[in-house]
Amino acid sequence: MFAEFFDGRNPFDTFFVQRSGDDEDEEPFTTFHVGFPRAREAPPRRQDPPVLYDLKVSLEEIYSGCTKKMKISHKRLNPDGKTVRNEDKILTIEVKRGWKEGTKITFPKEGDQTTNIPADVVFVLKDKPHGVFRKGSDIVYPAKISLREALCGCTVHAPTLDGRTIAMVFQDILKPGVKRRIPGEGLPLPRAPEQRGDLVLEFDVKFPDRIPAASRSLLEQILPL
Repeated sequence: MFAEFFDGRNPFDTFFVQRSGDDEDEEPFTTFHVGFPRAREAPPRRQDPPVLYDLKVSLEEIYSGCTKKMKISHKRLNPDGKTVRNEDKILTIEVKRGWKEGTKITFPKEGDQTTNIPADVVFVLKDKPHGVFRKGSDIVYPAKISLREALCGCTVHAPTLDGRTIAMVFQDILKPGVKRRIPGEGLPLPRAPEQRGDLVLEFDVKFPDRIPAASRSLLEQILPL
């Protein structure tokens, strides 16, 4: 009856195709691979730029070393991860003997806390102006002397950073700007604190504003051209 109705054809041939001998290795159904889009990766967190503060120190503090306590205020995230609060914190800095201006002391991740990694807090050493000395590992003392002392000799009482006074006797002629060294009386060396630089005397000769006529004639006879 099926044959008569379908004109002798098998109505299921369109669904089930007979395989020939040459197609024994073929699969009856085509395989489809269904893929799902990958979740987008979150961008890496970046660290905020460092926050810089000046750390001012005196020559006496560099000479002997000191401890500095610096108060900072930074923002911290609350547990909800959205709102922030202000927190104060004391950072302790051990200033080593002989440290140079520009030395940096870094406290990692002590800056404001945001969605990024907190910034580092960096203190940069700055020298306070000194009333007597100019700074280097060798410290310079400007020794002011008169013209007579420069020509005839003098004694200079040089102060030191630890409060002593060193008497230096000079019998030669001291020209303006000439320098004389006192070894080992300067600042500790940064890489070898047990060693110290020198105390340098830099002479500043004060000339008189005027000379009496009698003295002028005498000087003209005495002083070489």
